[in-house]
Amino acid sequence: MRYDNDNAILKDVSFELEPGKFYTLLGPSGCGKTTILRLIAGFLTPSQGDIYLKGKRINDVPANKRQVNTVFQDYALFPHLNVFENVAFGLRIKKLKQAEIDKKVTEALRFVNLSGYEKREISEMSGGQRQRVAIARAIVNEPDVLLLDEPLSALDLKLRTEMQAELRELQRRLGITFIFVTHDQEEALAMSDEIFVLDKGTIQQSGTPTDIYDEPINRFVADFIGESNIIGGTIVRDYLVKFAGRTFECVDGGFHESEPVEVVIRPEDLEITSPEQGKLKIRVDSQLFRGVHYEIVGIDEAGNRWLVHSTRKATVGEEIGLDFDPEAIHIMRFNETEEEFDKRIEQFTEVSGDED
Repeated sequence: MRYDNDNAILKDVSFELEPGKFYTLLGPSGCGKTTILRLIAGFLTPSQGDIYLKGKRINDVPANKRQVNTVFQDYALFPHLNVFENVAFGLRIKKLKQAEIDKKVTEALRFVNLSGYEKREISEMSGGQRQRVAIARAIVNEPDVLLLDEPLSALDLKLRTEMQAELRELQRRLGITFIFVTHDQEEALAMSDEIFVLDKGTIQQSGTPTDIYDEPINRFVADFIGESNIIGGTIVRDYLVKFAGRTFECVDGGFHESEPVEVVIRPEDLEITSPEQGKLKIRVDSQLFRGVHYEIVGIDEAGNRWLVHSTRKATVGEEIGLDFDPEAIHIMRFNETEEEFDKRIEQFTEVSGDED
């Protein structure tokens, strides 16, 4: 997809969605996620490639003829219309009978827990209530796909968390496909059946939240999804990797001996112990209390910086040991693509006979 002849906004983006699931397009600003949403909605026409809905090519189908509805970031509600008329707007355009409009609007408002708010003015609604009105207006047309373009970004943290749970439950009750756009990693992990991580117009990785978090394929994904310790290392052989000056057992394979790699260990997978008992030793450089854990930063003997999340308090300047299980070590090839990652895992599984 290009906006002009020089700059490609999307590069070889291709994916297929199963009906009735909650999908999230996740990535930093400018990565192309909203462009994908606009292409699906029909607000943009692809410069190349095709878009199919239920097996039918829809490139040339106008936006108002597609079985797709969009909830925008600013909700795009009509301030001069009350709740009922906002939700009924699309149905009136279709020239449905009043009895059918009444029935559909009532049902849509019930789905979003706004029964009894029919006559309420939009100016009298809270941010969360306005979002529900926008969703009711979208689902009242019974779309096959509901597109949501960062609809929670304007809400405060508490309300945003509440609406995440409500949206997820709503999707399950409706049973229609949701495609949700966000740059918030925690939001994507909490709500999605499957996540597409984008950067610079390409899909870096797709998978379940657990797959994306536990098995990132490259530095961008590992660094963008949560917090990570990413350390340079070298493969000794399958199940053995060397980093920070020592050799450790791991559970990853499919690499070449002496191959340079990047090692990822999540900060919550590091356990503080005595310097004598730890697999690594660090000297504590800083510590912050984050409510549910302490965020500790330290430097190991090889000069690597380590981030630790622990319920145990440390002291700046103290030397502590770090312990971790082999399962906590995740190994990545430099700049490995998702296809290369899948192929390597498949080949390694065939060789090792491991089907888990």
